[in-house]
Amino acid sequence: MKPAEPTAATRAGTPRFPAFLLTTGTALAGCTTEIAVIGRDLGATTSSSPASSSSTAGGDDPGTLDPGAGGGSAQGSAGAGGDERCEPKLAGVVRDFKAFSTDGGHPDFENFAGNGLKGIVAPELGPDDKPVYAHEGGTEHTTGPEAFYQWYHDDPTVNVPIRYDVPLQVSESGLGLFSGDQFFPIDDQGWGNEGRVHNFGFTYELHMTFDYQRGGVFFFNGDDDLWVFINRRLAIDMGGLHSPTSALLELDAYAEALGIEVGKEYPLDFFYAERRSGSAVFTMMTSFKFTNCDPILK
Repeated sequence: MKPAEPTAATRAGTPRFPAFLLTTGTALAGCTTEIAVIGRDLGATTSSSPASSSSTAGGDDPGTLDPGAGGGSAQGSAGAGGDERCEPKLAGVVRDFKAFSTDGGHPDFENFAGNGLKGIVAPELGPDDKPVYAHEGGTEHTTGPEAFYQWYHDDPTVNVPIRYDVPLQVSESGLGLFSGDQFFPIDDQGWGNEGRVHNFGFTYELHMTFDYQRGGVFFFNGDDDLWVFINRRLAIDMGGLHSPTSALLELDAYAEALGIEVGKEYPLDFFYAERRSGSAVFTMMTSFKFTNCDPILK
């Protein structure tokens, strides 16, 4: 399946939530049928994270919003947070990197710019449950396989791993949301901010399990790289440097391609990278019922 290019503009730092995600989660009226791998690409800004961009002052922590009527409840309640069997842990690992121009810096951070690049990773996860770099050498947005391997593997010579739990809020309508227009989870940690207002150079990986139920949706808006795997198959490809971009994954439409069946449990593997100072947007909304009672840290 050939990925489609973004077709609609969205303001940087302002997620465009499809109306149905804010109500019943049943249909997306009037939306484009073009596809970003399997997830539906809902649009991107036309410019990348430029080298000349400056961060927003103030350093606000990521906030949370209630996506449905009736108020929110804490992570772990029924609906997107899971069910009554346990309190699922949306816990992952942030890895901090130095900018390439500094001593000990990584060549993929603060070094590239562009409008995104699909196909950086292979369509299936590797045996270690990590993305597999799909090229023998570099691309317009990456240096090569050895450098990419360090993104999601501990290497004390170039990265510092730090645990981060996503504070997903779940509404009475059963939708979970985490919204971060200023997503800086490791300010003043790891290698530090390197003279900037925030710590911009990091990756984040999150592993979960969920019960596939009809109508399941997963929405993400952010920059830079993002790859989402369902049942070990690439479902959303938003790789490369780019301004905040949105994608929607509707499970029912692509169940066959993902090899999933209603009523069964599957892994969801999530890989993110913030590689250029300027902005850091990270918003996700989902109706998935997560089932992992304990954190899955890899």
